[in-house]
Amino acid sequence: MSIKIIGAGFPRTGTTTLKRSLETLGFQRVYHMKELLVNPDMLHYWKTLDQTGTTDWDGLYANYDATVDFPCYPWYKEHMERYPEARVILTVRDFESWYKSISSTVMKAGPQTPGEKIKMMGKLIASSRARKVVRCIKLFKDKFFAREFEGRFEDKAYAEAKWKEHLAEVKRYVPEDKLLVYDVRDGWKPLCAFLGVPEPAEPLPHLNKKENFKEMLPKLMKGQMA
Repeated sequence: MSIKIIGAGFPRTGTTTLKRSLETLGFQRVYHMKELLVNPDMLHYWKTLDQTGTTDWDGLYANYDATVDFPCYPWYKEHMERYPEARVILTVRDFESWYKSISSTVMKAGPQTPGEKIKMMGKLIASSRARKVVRCIKLFKDKFFAREFEGRFEDKAYAEAKWKEHLAEVKRYVPEDKLLVYDVRDGWKPLCAFLGVPEPAEPLPHLNKKENFKEMLPKLMKGQMA
């Protein structure tokens, strides 16, 4: 299948909501970080893309027709080159709320206390799947925190400057007629108008709020789609 929608927004900008919304609108399968955590054997596609600028696109996106969140967003330009007819959706939200969300969720993904770290070590020793999932999370942390934010995410002013830089770059790079800058709080109307489809009667599904993140992550590590 060919990718029709490319997500260029940072994680925690409504990307899970966008995934479910696109699926509701008829997109068969939407690739998201959750897909990688449930299927960690797919990591090699992303490592190859990171190292070479391309990958086995057909193998990566078999049965998918849209992709949002990480791992896609850092390579949205490469995706556009591979899928020139695709449209791009840049999910956005208020910086302050986004920064708090990242700081309290994905930044703390994984064990935090000594007890949690010991427990995780036991899981890693016993489970090859857990080791693969951890490698996926390490790719995210390396690409997002170490490279995208140059190890300075905790410097809030610097993080905000990088946030604005990313938004400006996407808007500058993507042709205006192929780009939707989208805040999921705006509901179905802008999304459906951009895609040229009717608005569903049901409300837009607002998912993956920070209060259920800790509950969601262990399920994903076990291969259960949350």
